[in-house]
Amino acid sequence: MNAAMFPDLVVNGELVPHAVVAAETQNQEAPKGKPGIAWRKAANAVAIRTLLLQEARSRDLVAEQQEVGPGRFETEEEALIRGLLEQAVDVSPPADADVRAEWEKDPERFRAPPLWEASHILCACDPRDAAGREQALKRATAVAELLARNPERFAAIAAQESECGSKTSGGALGQLGPGDTVPEFEAVLRSLSEGETTAEPALTRHGYHIIRLDALAPGQVLPFASVRDKIAEAMEKAAWARQARHFVDELVKGAEIQGADFSVS
Repeated sequence: MNAAMFPDLVVNGELVPHAVVAAETQNQEAPKGKPGIAWRKAANAVAIRTLLLQEARSRDLVAEQQEVGPGRFETEEEALIRGLLEQAVDVSPPADADVRAEWEKDPERFRAPPLWEASHILCACDPRDAAGREQALKRATAVAELLARNPERFAAIAAQESECGSKTSGGALGQLGPGDTVPEFEAVLRSLSEGETTAEPALTRHGYHIIRLDALAPGQVLPFASVRDKIAEAMEKAAWARQARHFVDELVKGAEIQGADFSVS
């Protein structure tokens, strides 16, 4: 192993096994063929985790492992780090005046979800089947060209060509909100103007669609009272993250660390 590229990690005299850093590299993004970058990022992450565990043990913390999912519990290390941060980071709820000031910066950020009325024509296929996908695209392209010449016949063409149950209503899907369709379909809806039809077939996990946005009801700006708690929660989480980061930074400043480089993000 190249010692310069994969140096030993030593945190306050504690030698961290190479295997621990190597395991962490799978959680780090790095350009293909650049294992040294992934290693450096992993070394930084492991160094911080080691520092937190050292601090937790120096305080004689004992943290009960909590359930984090159905039948899934924290590891002992995760419980110790959580317990340490709960002890070290103390954040008070933001004052009402501060919450209102945050809202007043840009009330447009806080809107009710939009509603769309849409129609579509589906040429169904399994996107994983290359041959079937190609055949469906040819069909959908032909339908799109036919619609471009005869946009007023959308309902009739949908009734004849669509492979969705909505064909019985001329392709109309009715009123839709965020999360009512697959993400790929919703992304197209968000890109269309009222009355606009997709110029080219759009692929989702169900096949190729020609989509028409029949009507759009943008979400209304919500009054402060209805979003106050949501804003306060977000502000408290942000403050907690800042304090936690400061706590970690102070641990790093006071530590002796070899094999990690915190000047690299």
